[in-house]
Amino acid sequence: MQRTDLSTEMFASPGSPPVRWHISEGLVPYEEAVAEMERQVAAIADGQADELVWLLEHPPLYTAGTSADSADLIEPDRFPVFSTGRGGEYTYHGPGQRVAYVMLDLKRRRQDVRAYVASLEEVVIRTLEKMNVKGERREDRVGVWVRRPEKPALADGSMAEDKIAALGIRLRRWVSFHGLSINVDPDLSHFSGIVPCGISAYGVTSLVDLGQLVMMADVDIRLREAFEEIFGPTVREALPAETETSPADA
Repeated sequence: MQRTDLSTEMFASPGSPPVRWHISEGLVPYEEAVAEMERQVAAIADGQADELVWLLEHPPLYTAGTSADSADLIEPDRFPVFSTGRGGEYTYHGPGQRVAYVMLDLKRRRQDVRAYVASLEEVVIRTLEKMNVKGERREDRVGVWVRRPEKPALADGSMAEDKIAALGIRLRRWVSFHGLSINVDPDLSHFSGIVPCGISAYGVTSLVDLGQLVMMADVDIRLREAFEEIFGPTVREALPAETETSPADA
C-alpha cells in the first residue's frame, strides 16, 4: 500500500490530554535541542509528561541521518555537522526555517510508522494549502514537494519539482522524536553544501521563494491548525527550562 492510500487520522485514545505546543524564540543550538528532546521523550514514555510539539529555529547547520552518505556532504567545513539518530540523509537547518520536533506516544494513537510519516506529510500539505501552495507526496521521496512548471524540465522530460519540507523521525518505546521542517524564508544557497536527502535531481524552495510573503508566526498558526486536524487538540505551554521567560497560555 502506498503512503497516499494510508489513513492519516492519528487521534489519541479517548481521555488523552491535549498535546503541549511550545514555540521557542530566537535560535536554539542543535545540541541543546537534542538534549531537551531526549528528556521529553523519556518523560513521555514513562508517563511523566504529556505529548509535545516544539517549534523552533536553529543556527545554520547540517545534520546527517542514519542513511547519510559522506559523499553527499559537499562542503564539510561550511557549517557545523551533527550526526543524528533520525532516519534519512543530510539536511540543512537554519534561520527562516520552521523546525517542528514532534514527540508523540504512538501507543496512544496508531503503532504504524508508515502511517505516522504519512500523517506528518499531511500536516505539511494542509499547512501549505492554507497558504495557497500545493504540496505533494512522492512515493520514492519522503518529504513534501511542489511542482515548478516555470523551470526547465528534467532530463527525462518530467516537470521540475522542488522540496519545500523535509521529514526525519525516530522512535523510542513508541514515542516519536525529531519531526519536520518547512522552508519559510531560509537562505536557499545554504543547501548547496550538501545533497539534500541524497537527491540531486531536484531543487529546494521556500514559501517566500514561491511568492508567499508570510511571516513565521503566520506559518505557525496554520501549522497548528493542520496538526490539530490530524492529531487532535493542543495547548500552548512553556518548556520547564523556559518557564520564567515564556509563560504558558491556553
